[in-house]
Amino acid sequence: MHFSIIVVCLNPGEKLSRTIDSIQKQSCRDFEIVVKDGGSKDGSVERLKQLDRIRNDSRIRIITQADRGIYDAMNQAVGLSIGNYILFLNCGDTFYDRMVLENTAAAIRQAADKGQDTRLLYGNTFCERTGALVHSAPRITGFTCYRNIPCHQSCFYSRELLEEKAYETAFKIRADYDHFLRCYYRNKVRPVYMELTVACYEGAGFSENPGNHKRDKEEHELIIRRYMSRFEILRYKFYMALTFAPLRRWFAESSSFAGIYNAVKDRLYSGK
Repeated sequence: MHFSIIVVCLNPGEKLSRTIDSIQKQSCRDFEIVVKDGGSKDGSVERLKQLDRIRNDSRIRIITQADRGIYDAMNQAVGLSIGNYILFLNCGDTFYDRMVLENTAAAIRQAADKGQDTRLLYGNTFCERTGALVHSAPRITGFTCYRNIPCHQSCFYSRELLEEKAYETAFKIRADYDHFLRCYYRNKVRPVYMELTVACYEGAGFSENPGNHKRDKEEHELIIRRYMSRFEILRYKFYMALTFAPLRRWFAESSSFAGIYNAVKDRLYSGK
């Protein structure tokens, strides 16, 4: 089983080296690293190429070519990759521990033995900004798709899903959200939850910039209308209002309360 770990970047500074280092330390060795650089001018890519651990690792490919943004860069990188399963790590993000790929390979084999859908597998994410472990829902439903899908840094996609339909670059913030919903609603994918933490998410990225909140909401509304009926959307909005969604989000994003909030969520998910 071969993994492609894709890292797209543009002037990433020292974050790029940190992310690559976490991938290289994986106990599973059956992977490639595709670094898709959009034309960095800060010297980060040149410095990376000079490191012995990079020059002596044939699994690493660094490609520099122009792109029209992060999702165009991700599309280009998919076309350049060769793995059976693909995961995207942003610069500054890392694998949670050195066993992630080995445990994911075991989870894929186990899911296949059970006759489960193995086109998309996902796990939990550690948020460095809040210092809390974010537990993904153990089962993806329509409400999960509306409310909060798993972090893309913790999702392993089979190659066929990413080759069949590229990310739509018209979406500047939520193209990965659109793609996930397309997989669920159009391709009838039933993602498999892995009881492991996949990635450490740095946080404070482009989508979390306060200046992008309006566009984020607009894109969310456009996307759900693509895949969900009006009745379904109204029902989910009612659920969100009933369960005090804004307050829950504040707890989830607070460095003081995120740990408690996610611990409670995990207990509810596990039924303990």
